[in-house]
Amino acid sequence: MTVSSAENIVDDATFSLSRLAPLEAILFDVDGTLCDSDPLHHYAFREMLQEINFNDGVPITEEFFVQNIAGKHNEDIALSLFPDDLQRGLKFTEDKEAMFRRLASEQLKPINGLYKLKKWVEDRGLKRAAVTNAPRANAELMISLLGLSDFFHAVIIGDECQHAKPHPEPYLKALEVLNVSKDHTFVCEDSVSGIKAGVAAGMPVVGLTTRNPEHLLLEAKPTLLIKDYEDPKLWTALEELDKQAAAAKPTA
Repeated sequence: MTVSSAENIVDDATFSLSRLAPLEAILFDVDGTLCDSDPLHHYAFREMLQEINFNDGVPITEEFFVQNIAGKHNEDIALSLFPDDLQRGLKFTEDKEAMFRRLASEQLKPINGLYKLKKWVEDRGLKRAAVTNAPRANAELMISLLGLSDFFHAVIIGDECQHAKPHPEPYLKALEVLNVSKDHTFVCEDSVSGIKAGVAAGMPVVGLTTRNPEHLLLEAKPTLLIKDYEDPKLWTALEELDKQAAAAKPTA
């Protein structure tokens, strides 16, 4: 990609986000979006699958994890790993989540720049929800460990919807619970599944390249791809949003 074409993509993304003014809300995924949790999930799956001699005891690779596990709902993961025994798969994922929570309690770290964005959101009085395919116990633990329990107005769990991501229902439910419009809300996501859900719900999605390959994320059609919340591309877009909101305010 040439420098000029890359600049055009940034300009397009800035314009797309500025059209949301006045911004009402931001919806956040949790795993990989608020915190870099995928290495902990990968470790738990790798160790536990090896214990039961999955793949003849050969440890799963990061590529296998990205393609078959990352961002997916546990029932889909269970079907993928144990196609002939769903109940065994569901029990396995339940045990794996317990191991993940033990690891998270000791090792969970926020995405770089998260608290800078948190302040920006709070200063503007925006509504916010966490929207995740993680089990509620995981989601609430991660949100608590990150000090965000009082930040979110709602936590929407894929398990508690009729359809989890990549279906748009969890994001549509978040809009309903917050009582905001999709035309004034954007989504932060790090997985193909999550980006597809946000796009299908009719909102621009800011994609984070936390762990998933950039080319796969681009196929899901995010409005903007950023490395983390310190990325200048994000702040250029947010500054333009502020300008558009100020311009739209009636003068006294």
